[in-house]
Amino acid sequence: MIDRMLHKDILIHLKKFPAVAILGARQVGKTTFAKQIGKELKNGFIYLDLERTSDLKKLNDAESYLSLHSDKCIVIDEVQIKPELFSLLRALIDDKRKAGRFLLLGSVAPELIKGVSQSLAGRIMTKEMGCINIAEIGTKITIQKHWFRGGFPEALTARTDADFANWMDTYIATYINKDIQFLFGTGISRSVMQSFWSMLGNNTAQIWNANHYASALGVSNPTITRYLDLLEAGFIIRKLPSYHVSATKRLIKAPKVYVRDTGLIHRLARIHNYKSIFESLVVGSSWESYVVEQIAQLKHKDIDLYYYRTHGGAECDLVFVNGIKVVACAEIKLSRNANISKGFYVSIADLKSKKNFVISLDGDDYLGEQNIHYCALSVFVNSYLSNI
Repeated sequence: MIDRMLHKDILIHLKKFPAVAILGARQVGKTTFAKQIGKELKNGFIYLDLERTSDLKKLNDAESYLSLHSDKCIVIDEVQIKPELFSLLRALIDDKRKAGRFLLLGSVAPELIKGVSQSLAGRIMTKEMGCINIAEIGTKITIQKHWFRGGFPEALTARTDADFANWMDTYIATYINKDIQFLFGTGISRSVMQSFWSMLGNNTAQIWNANHYASALGVSNPTITRYLDLLEAGFIIRKLPSYHVSATKRLIKAPKVYVRDTGLIHRLARIHNYKSIFESLVVGSSWESYVVEQIAQLKHKDIDLYYYRTHGGAECDLVFVNGIKVVACAEIKLSRNANISKGFYVSIADLKSKKNFVISLDGDDYLGEQNIHYCALSVFVNSYLSNI
């Protein structure tokens, strides 16, 4: 069992809010985590999995069933299957305003779970559970293994790399052949989605170009954009927006798109072990995807992340913004010996950032020219990120 950083927060929120929602990708560990939380609650818990017909039937008369167990925390897994529950939960909460009544689990982004924002506003705290991150792996799992296998619990802890590959193959097939329809309904081509996943895996960390994907897959731009939005809603990809507040610069404004889990990237690219990453065409973009995901999960909630690129050649992988103020910039490099482009220095000047970093896989922590910090990702996460 790998301890999740959300553990303390969820217990605190269950003491303050009538309902708490945990959202995250399929197989990210929400169910196991929720059951572990439930065992620590003083009054116990009831677990309902709405993918199970027997549990779904218990909610044929949902009001009676939920009222009967009002003394316990009721965990409802895949709550988006029964969206009509949200208005009922609001009524039950208002009748008996007590903290920790419901723990809701879902596999799609909040805006796609109908009724949460309207029905449960002021009554619910929503938290995202990402894949296991670098701060959670401890000392028994190396950063190299974590980068290669990613953060899905069963993939990361698989006995062998072959077992990891088999788990990933099953995950990809199940998601495309079953989960996509389950989460988002009909009208999605499985063959197009499968090809799209493969293209995304081999083009992670690239600026989004709908024409490129639509043309290659033989679909329209709106169709491929919808597919991308669905994968974002299912926590499979992350869009990193462009930072563009300057009126005098010609800026690239399309988002960069990252496959969030590097284990998924490596399986889609048919990379079979850690050493093979360095022989692949995706090595640089995979490392960038890994760094962006770790930082996105671990940054302070008030910090927003962007990238910056101008048509004149200025380029910065990560821009850290608090409100409207740029507070830091970072360049992501696999090797500490990699040359830093002129474009990064231009970006620092454009954005007037006070703290600037070059983040690599390993290497010493030191201050270089123009007060740029050079450090490994682990050092950045442990020593610098909390102060940005």
